[in-house]
Amino acid sequence: MYKVGIIGDKDSVLGFKAIGISVFPVTTPQEAEDALKQMSREQYAVIYITEQIAKDITSAISRYSQERFPAIIPIPGNQGSLGIGMSGLKRNVERAVGADILFRDE
Repeated sequence: MYKVGIIGDKDSVLGFKAIGISVFPVTTPQEAEDALKQMSREQYAVIYITEQIAKDITSAISRYSQERFPAIIPIPGNQGSLGIGMSGLKRNVERAVGADILFRDE
C-alpha cells in the first residue's frame, strides 16, 4: 500500500501528523535529501515538501520528476509561500496543454 508523507521544518509539518500523514521534520538540506531517499524506497506515493526546504534540494527532487512515484509536491511552510509550487504547476500545465491557460494576465 502506498503512503503519504511530508518533509519540512518541525513547526510546519507536525500538524499533518494529526491527519495521518507521515512526518519527517528536518533542519538541513542533507537531512531532507536523506528523508526523500528513504521515503522513495519505502513506497511513498505522495511526498509534500515545504518550499523553504525544496529550494535547497532541487537537484534531488528533479531526479524523481520523470518517475511515476513518488509525486513530490512543494507546499508553503509556516514562513509563507516562495511561489515554487505555483511555478511548477504553471510549467506542467504549459507542457500538457501547450499554452499558459492559468496565469495569462500575470
